[in-house]
Amino acid sequence: MNKFLTSSIGRKIVMSLTGFFLIIFLIVHLGINLSLFWGPNAFNEASEFMATNGVIQVMQYILAAGFILHIIQGITLELKNKSARSVKYVVNKPSENSSFSSRNMIVTGILVLLFLILHLKDFFIQLKFNAKGGFATDYDLVTNLFKSPLYTAIYVIAFVLLGIHLSHGFQSAFQSTGTNYNKYKACIKNTGIGFSILIAIGFSAIAVYFFFK
Repeated sequence: MNKFLTSSIGRKIVMSLTGFFLIIFLIVHLGINLSLFWGPNAFNEASEFMATNGVIQVMQYILAAGFILHIIQGITLELKNKSARSVKYVVNKPSENSSFSSRNMIVTGILVLLFLILHLKDFFIQLKFNAKGGFATDYDLVTNLFKSPLYTAIYVIAFVLLGIHLSHGFQSAFQSTGTNYNKYKACIKNTGIGFSILIAIGFSAIAVYFFFK
């Protein structure tokens, strides 16, 4: 088992499974954030549920472990792929043979990771350990951050980058698990593109709305 998990195929499968898990998290997270549009009560109640539900409290640590594993496997695979290439991409013309998102997975992944660290500092740590950062409610803390043009710009750029990352990662996850059958390839590709656009626009729209509100 250990030999399989450390092989290229094993690492890709682990990457895919953790990727699927993170996709589910993004859907839930977006749903919670969209409750901001329904006002303070809706978001504060959703936030309270997330903070007090026992299952979710356990899942947040599983999510953290999955995210760390996803990053480690991604970096490891990228380094192995680079060391295995005997001919540079100049010959292979990557711009003609692969998409922008597939060629820059490691770059977009690292940039999203940097944003996540900032995001955890400003949201998760404040809400969990710092009494809402001095604000009366969770809603006040979140919407106040979006009053900053710099933070809003970083937030939007980060989710655009995440969308780019997802546009290839979604399809790659199905391919690595052997479920990307020929007759479903077009559907999976289109679903992946649609999902990446939904995530990028969904989160960005929230930030932009409250910045101008």
